[in-house]
Amino acid sequence: MPESETESRQELAGMSFLQHLEELRRRIIYSLLGVAVGFCVGWWYHTQIFGFMQNPIMVALHAHKLDEKLVYLNPTEPFNMYLKVAFIAGLFIASPFVLYQVWAFIAPGLYRNERRYVLPFMFSTVGLFVAGGAFGYKMVYPAALDFLIGYSSQFQPMITIGEYTDLFLVVVAGMGIIFEMPILIFFLSLLGIVSAGWMWRNLRYSILVIFIIAAIVTPTTDILNMCIFAAPMVALYVLSIGIAFLVHPKRRKARAAKAKAQA
Repeated sequence: MPESETESRQELAGMSFLQHLEELRRRIIYSLLGVAVGFCVGWWYHTQIFGFMQNPIMVALHAHKLDEKLVYLNPTEPFNMYLKVAFIAGLFIASPFVLYQVWAFIAPGLYRNERRYVLPFMFSTVGLFVAGGAFGYKMVYPAALDFLIGYSSQFQPMITIGEYTDLFLVVVAGMGIIFEMPILIFFLSLLGIVSAGWMWRNLRYSILVIFIIAAIVTPTTDILNMCIFAAPMVALYVLSIGIAFLVHPKRRKARAAKAKAQA
């Protein structure tokens, strides 16, 4: 192993358990401060943010010739709803900073030549979450609302802002989290918990679990919306197999040995 990489490993091994906890505490505090700043920014634009959030329901109500207005049943509900919206927006805004803290915590456990992947890691993590949220906002959520409102066309809807916000977050944020599957597999493979071979051998069972999760998460009962949820999850699982192959400890050690031999 090259001397620089040996020093990196020795630095990690020299940290005691309490030092690891102290480093973790420091990174958590920094992350919370970043989320607090993001919350302040989100609160400043909370009206515009909710206007963006309610656009899908307005389109669905208009398409079915219904009153385009949400209601609230408690005087405190609008304020609480705006707090929730500002907090979620703060998480989005602070996510690059929080992800950097995550990377800074795990970086000592990586080879020196692997630490240059910090920017690709951050961009891919944020990009996957945004892509998942956009997919939910543009594809999944409008289809679900159109189905639900059309199915209940004989009734007059009285949709509260709190219930609508919760449903929006479940679908859109849920899709964003689902799109983080390759990042989860990256960490599990990095620790040697899963491997590409294991994932490939259990592909059929994984697809079954994916469809079960899609059936639970989707707000409707029709098969079409369930498949809309499940299709990107299956594609991401296949992508994750390739990631697991690249970052598994055995593969990383083989690349390090090859680099040492070429040096």
